[in-house]
Amino acid sequence: TKTLNQLYHNLFTRAGMGLEYMLRRSGPLSMAPSQLGIFAKSDPAVATADLEYHVQPLSTDRLGEPLHKYPAVTVSVCNLRPESRGTVHVGGSDFSVAPEIRPNYLSTVGDRMVATKSIRHARRLMEAGAIAKYRPQEMLPGTEYRSDDELIRRVGDIATTIFHPVGTCKMGSDVMAVVDPQLRVHGLAKLRVVDASIMPSIVSGNTNSPVIMIAEKAAESILSQV
Repeated sequence: TKTLNQLYHNLFTRAGMGLEYMLRRSGPLSMAPSQLGIFAKSDPAVATADLEYHVQPLSTDRLGEPLHKYPAVTVSVCNLRPESRGTVHVGGSDFSVAPEIRPNYLSTVGDRMVATKSIRHARRLMEAGAIAKYRPQEMLPGTEYRSDDELIRRVGDIATTIFHPVGTCKMGSDVMAVVDPQLRVHGLAKLRVVDASIMPSIVSGNTNSPVIMIAEKAAESILSQV
């Protein structure tokens, strides 16, 4: 079956995609990258879903690079409750210097185990009867990798961010908290932080809606003091 990979690399279909969007505001150019989302459990013992799928009808070596020339889909799986914690520090007094960011992905045993389970879960999904007629072949990490140690190593090679970092200015009253319940920075007057960084812990899903809620609550708090 055709995927966006072939549509992109064919001049006629690429022009057709552009024309369809211009005339109808429909077609591939009107779509979000991920066409399918799934919430799932990495293990039956887990109380609620701890995995989120983003399935795209395309593939590439890295985000932003050209699509592959063969038909493919990308089945990416996110750990919704990662245990690993990274750090962000200013690079110095010169604001033009980039901050020091250390994600520390897969730095806990729990995260590494969830990673292996998520790959096996995705493999079972792609072996489902409805997909069998397309005869999918696994490109990454590769079917030759089966053991926990092999999968952990490959996850470390191919895993990346999903662009939803939180918690660097968490709300609370403990010594690590940056803002109070009204999102005012502790120890500073007339300064608030209103974004995903104030979350004490990451939410089990996309951060967009919670950030909108945070912004609305902050607006109400600010207006009540005007």
